[in-house]
Amino acid sequence: MAARRRVAVVGAGWAGLAAAIECVAAAADVTLLDMAPIPGGRARDAGAPEDGFDNGQHICIGAYAETLRVLRSVGVAEADAFLRLPLCLADATGAGLRLKAGPARLAFARAVLTRRGWSWRERIALLTRAGAWARNGFSCDAGSTVAQLAAGLPPRVRMELIEPLCVAALNTPASAASGAVFLRVLRDALTSGTGASDLLLPRKSLGALLPLPALSHLERRGATVQLAHRVQRIEATGAHWSVDDMPFDRVVLASSAVEAARLVAPIDASWSARARALRYEPIVTVYARCAGTRLPEPMLLLHADADRPAQFVFDRSRLGGPDGLLAFVVSDAAVWVERGVADTERAVLAQAQAALDEHLRAPIVPLRTIHEKRATFRCTPGLDRPGMRVAAGLVVAGDYVDGPYPATLEGAVRSGVAAAHAALA
Repeated sequence: MAARRRVAVVGAGWAGLAAAIECVAAAADVTLLDMAPIPGGRARDAGAPEDGFDNGQHICIGAYAETLRVLRSVGVAEADAFLRLPLCLADATGAGLRLKAGPARLAFARAVLTRRGWSWRERIALLTRAGAWARNGFSCDAGSTVAQLAAGLPPRVRMELIEPLCVAALNTPASAASGAVFLRVLRDALTSGTGASDLLLPRKSLGALLPLPALSHLERRGATVQLAHRVQRIEATGAHWSVDDMPFDRVVLASSAVEAARLVAPIDASWSARARALRYEPIVTVYARCAGTRLPEPMLLLHADADRPAQFVFDRSRLGGPDGLLAFVVSDAAVWVERGVADTERAVLAQAQAALDEHLRAPIVPLRTIHEKRATFRCTPGLDRPGMRVAAGLVVAGDYVDGPYPATLEGAVRSGVAAAHAALA
């Protein structure tokens, strides 16, 4: 029998885990290395699972086919992992866009037509613009921003739907966000079949969702896992590769863009420079407890502005978490990172008191605030993202690698799968 290919996967975030899973499925001899002591990258546990803290509030949608497939491959059933709901972008008063189950495009049109609080002029304007996007194949000029795509729409439509959707999907303000990437996400959500636009809200901690099941799966199949190991160098040795003096036939580099740039610099300075040139947007998650509180939806839209930081609140008690645990998500959060934890918490709690008052059953107590300063790359028009291939036998995986998706779990998983196939081809 031919010798099994030895593959190093450097990085145990969701891209690296997906790559390692694909490689063991192809009967490769896999070594997975990560500098952190726990797997998951930017989608991991942030403390004991029973506390309910993740390093950020992540969600999926029904169109995330690769994420769901990879989860199934390691034994994670969707029904156990997620609460699946038709897309709902409503605030605490009940106003907002609510899709019903069924084909996404029809459900979207019905939701717009029945959207409470908008005039007929506002509803028709949005449906007319969405129809034009669909006729153009959900594509636009690479230099267009989301704000330019939405130019001419009524102000309430922009403020209450387009801007929250944009910041949720791309973590970049509409004035600077790539219109082409935004339309790609809309295309998949609205045209990928029944349920594609559904919200998939994690019922488990992020570690229990993929990272821990993936490690168990890999170890059962003979993979070597080395956590808390920061790789120092990757070198070509003839037709093979050396990772910290360990010999491999192929390498999948699935670390952060910053780490990848450091490791690739001696091999390809141009690729390294493109990775270093990426800019980032932070996300802040404020966890708070309000005993006995149960919000009307597991996820509610909040109206954000200069004094109100959060765009969404999640009722973690409705997702299997502790009683009264609320997670407030502040995307595009550079201003609030600069202002600091104390100011951010004060502003979020004041916002919560005003927006959720009738649902609160006790005083809100802040528990923990998590700043993910490089949560996502800044997804701007015409962004020059580094490519997957660096050299023969050395490929890169990550949500920042050139591709159609923004920095999402699906983008990371798709990149990891593609990199594994390229490495083994």
